[in-house]
Amino acid sequence: MTSQRDVFEVSGPVHLTSVNWNCLHYQRSVAASLVQGAYVLERDRQQNRQGSEARAPPWWESFHFEVIRKLIDDSDFSIFGAIYEYRPPISLQNSTVTKAPRFVIVFRGTITKKESVSRDVKLDLHLLRNDLHQTSRFEIAMQAVRALVSAFGHQNVWVAGHSLGAAMVTLAGKIMAKDGMNLKAFLFNPPFFSAPIERIKDKKVKQGIRIASSFITAGLALAVKGPHHKSDSFRKLSSWVPYLFVNQADDICSSYVGYFDHRKKMEEIGAGNIGKLATQNSVRDLFLSAFGMESESLHLLPSANLTVNSSPAPDFKHAHGIHQWWRPDVDLQSKVYLYD
Repeated sequence: MTSQRDVFEVSGPVHLTSVNWNCLHYQRSVAASLVQGAYVLERDRQQNRQGSEARAPPWWESFHFEVIRKLIDDSDFSIFGAIYEYRPPISLQNSTVTKAPRFVIVFRGTITKKESVSRDVKLDLHLLRNDLHQTSRFEIAMQAVRALVSAFGHQNVWVAGHSLGAAMVTLAGKIMAKDGMNLKAFLFNPPFFSAPIERIKDKKVKQGIRIASSFITAGLALAVKGPHHKSDSFRKLSSWVPYLFVNQADDICSSYVGYFDHRKKMEEIGAGNIGKLATQNSVRDLFLSAFGMESESLHLLPSANLTVNSSPAPDFKHAHGIHQWWRPDVDLQSKVYLYD
């Protein structure tokens, strides 16, 4: 039986009858719809929905995209992503089309169905261990990104992902940024693994914990790496400003809110350098570094355009879901955080 969430006409952004590519709201909505297309592609495969029974095509065809390649995992042969090409009809050629992407590469998150859950959960564990970059799925994804950028230029390629897929986009974006190519990236509910400080209601207690944590992390960084250590790789990433979309009620990604906001508060109290040093390190990475094992936590980002959904969520499924990012009635606040 087809889930209503897979049916574009029921659950999709049908209110977008035209797209203004100059507007972030439209960009976000279409990018999220394309990511959903990758989810539904895999569910179509699992349920053997083909031809007129397939539910995936409207998720991209409604915005004049075509799938030019499905990204297949070499372990369980599941579809974990797709490459889309924008092919608008001549009748839609207007001034905003020049702002549209030529290609969009998307990666889905975990699907908890028996055909794919085993592989997806293993990748979630790799993410927790901070070695997602060593998996064959990511290698396939990275090869696809490099090939498209090499052929058409990074200005013509957007990347987007949700949850586990957002982590893959983060990793790919960091690699490309270190090579001097800043991809336009949309990260929906990207994982940030830390203590759930955002759950604390008392703002003073929450701020006190963050300040103490920053001093501890910065102190460990100085002890392990020395007082003259400068993270050139972290600074090199600062010109890359991905679009992050997080829900305040989603424990998987909500820590990004405090991560960026706290760095600004540390500057306000005259401890900006400590805040920056803490921002580019994690206690886990520092302990590993002390034992000669280099590690760089994926969730640490110098800069971002952060959008927070503060609308009430009835449960975790809604708070972490992709569907919220094209709804027209959500309470969103956006802010740009630049490292330099």
